[in-house]
Amino acid sequence: MKRPVVVKLGSSLIAGPGGRVRRSVLRARAREIGELVRVGTPVCVVSSGAIALGLPRLGLTSRPRSVPKLQAASALGQAKLQGLWDHALGREGLAAAQVLLTAADVADRAAYLNARNTLAALFSLGAVPVVNENDATATDEITFGDNDALAAQVAILVQARLLVLLTEVGGVYSRAPGTPGAELLELGAEAGAAELGDGSPLGKGGMRSKILAAELAASAGIPTVIAAGAGPDVLGPIVAGEPRGTRFQPGDRAPSAFKLWLRHGKPVSGRLHVDGGARRALTDDGASLLAVGVARVEGRFEPGDAVELVGPDGTPFAKGIAGAASGDLSGRPRGVEAVHRDRLVLY
Repeated sequence: MKRPVVVKLGSSLIAGPGGRVRRSVLRARAREIGELVRVGTPVCVVSSGAIALGLPRLGLTSRPRSVPKLQAASALGQAKLQGLWDHALGREGLAAAQVLLTAADVADRAAYLNARNTLAALFSLGAVPVVNENDATATDEITFGDNDALAAQVAILVQARLLVLLTEVGGVYSRAPGTPGAELLELGAEAGAAELGDGSPLGKGGMRSKILAAELAASAGIPTVIAAGAGPDVLGPIVAGEPRGTRFQPGDRAPSAFKLWLRHGKPVSGRLHVDGGARRALTDDGASLLAVGVARVEGRFEPGDAVELVGPDGTPFAKGIAGAASGDLSGRPRGVEAVHRDRLVLY
């Protein structure tokens, strides 16, 4: 089976003003998804729009700041969103599977592997997973930050061959589209100098979050395209490699699945400041980090938590799974392994 393609659609592509469903966009993208699946390319959809579809039922026209109201809008809109995808993909002979994730599912290794196995099983059955955050149970934030970040995490989770972030505009522009001098940037490397605006009234991300998500996926070896999501032919040309939107090239290295999870999925609980000798042993010799090389411990953590390693210059250079609690690593004790080399990833 081919590696999957992950496609993310922003809220403005799903719903217009007043929560009006953009059925023509859904039908067009479902048709292209069907064409890809029929030639053996699995597709995973990350779909915004639940909040946008739920807002009218709360009598609102824009996103509220209240987290409980956001969660209520999402709960009201999620069933409708899934029903729209189920209908659109059903017209193509495809089953739409609902997959709701939380940040905790990504942070926990067992849950992460279980989610990956579930998605793989759905791909093998020819189904199309439609992924969203389980907003109703989110506690820290309503999303992973936004659905662009969620899409990047899903792309890393399934080791996608391509991540496509679809939006209302043609890609990343040098300044706001429609203003004098605005030019489409074809390469993501040029995006750092772009003048970026905010998200839409119904969405949260904006172009900045898409660029960050694209860079996250690219660092995991996954090429990413930010492009316009409306129109008859969008996904086919992008997957075929035609120049559309703004393309972010992948990094040179493709880390193992475990190191991808460690680097991008597991939150940091503390920091270990190491001396110069320990840093050289880690970066040059591939050694494990011993407690004797830890100059200072920052934060409180237990074995199994993720810690960031910081060099003498104050720059983080690695992340690993702690082999001992923070209290057991202070004072440079001998014979204690702080981080094993097999549970470590260099930046």
